[in-house]
Amino acid sequence: MSRLGNIGARLYRGDVGYDFIGKRKLWYGVSILITITAIVGLAVRGLNMGIEFEGGAVLTTPKTTASVQQTKETVEEESGHPAIVQQLGNGGMRIQIAGLDTAKSTEVKESLSQNLKVDPNKIDTQLVGPSWGEQIANKAWLGLGIFMILVVIYLAIAFEWRMALAALIALIHDITITVGVYSLVGFEVTPGTVIGLLTILGYSLYDTVVVFDSLRESSRNVTKQTKYTYSEIANRSINSTLVRSINTTVVALLPVAGLLFIGGGLLGGGMLNDIALSLFVGLAAGAYSSIFIATPLVADFKEREPQIKALAKRVKAKRLKNEDREARGEHGEDGPGDGPGPQDGFPGPGHGSVQAPDDGTAPAGAGVVGPRGRNEAPGSPAQRRQPPSRNRNRNRPSGKRR
Repeated sequence: MSRLGNIGARLYRGDVGYDFIGKRKLWYGVSILITITAIVGLAVRGLNMGIEFEGGAVLTTPKTTASVQQTKETVEEESGHPAIVQQLGNGGMRIQIAGLDTAKSTEVKESLSQNLKVDPNKIDTQLVGPSWGEQIANKAWLGLGIFMILVVIYLAIAFEWRMALAALIALIHDITITVGVYSLVGFEVTPGTVIGLLTILGYSLYDTVVVFDSLRESSRNVTKQTKYTYSEIANRSINSTLVRSINTTVVALLPVAGLLFIGGGLLGGGMLNDIALSLFVGLAAGAYSSIFIATPLVADFKEREPQIKALAKRVKAKRLKNEDREARGEHGEDGPGDGPGPQDGFPGPGHGSVQAPDDGTAPAGAGVVGPRGRNEAPGSPAQRRQPPSRNRNRNRPSGKRR
């Protein structure tokens, strides 16, 4: 077995573990700091919305010898709007201009044909109206809202409402961080971005549900035992699924990183950037929230219940009792030798009781303890009623017994 597999097996059995729940205030603080940074970046810089949401024009030219920078300067000078220019594989250019109407797009098209020395009839122009972009944005928000509601309903039915609430908070946490990164980086928000957001929400829920399922199985009849508190059981559930979460996250991030840094960065993939960035940030945030946010929140919610509070008190009382016994050199409640003894008010050896020798004979002058606990003199009727000793014929020679 590999070293990572060995660690995973020990985590699953509970031999080792990290106290995620005990340090939940630290994780909450880190998440709040990141969320505030994302919100401030969103408020200051805003989002770079694509033409699918704001409206504009998309012009595609045939093969040309002009550079990307030259094409961009020509378009921005003629249109008066910022433009996004990407070079296509066939040598042509794809130009996106937000907020461009039909009349202005015709002027830009003619200017491009002159500066790039291409036939104006071969320049393809697609116009997107602002009303259509607004409709697309509203549908995206509606789809996201329906997704959230269905997720909460499903988790509340499959698990419980506390887990559903914790999962919803984790999802909002992931969306806020992803949108904040988009704002700070300045990437364009396109329908591909919405697709990426929905994808990472599903992945984040998958990782969270895995931990929740382990927690549900481990916490059945939790109030009927006094060995672990609910928070400790939740912590064991996180540790038992930790290696699985890390493996699935790393495996998912590797191809996404290829899309982002190679496909989008080196090859200029365009929409690959939009999808890959949301996937990359969302996958990392989803794995973080499922371990450091969702499950600790469930433990916080459950620890407010009276029966879980009572369980924590019983566990604490039992541990203090066992520590006190260990300090006195005695065994705990579950250890050997916990039968009645001097500590329980029962007389033990040397406390007024007479110990009979191993040969079955009583010491001289000692009476026999009768059925009611009183001493009987030797030869008394009570002693004669005792069953014959099993050692009576032990030292006799073998043969016919008399």
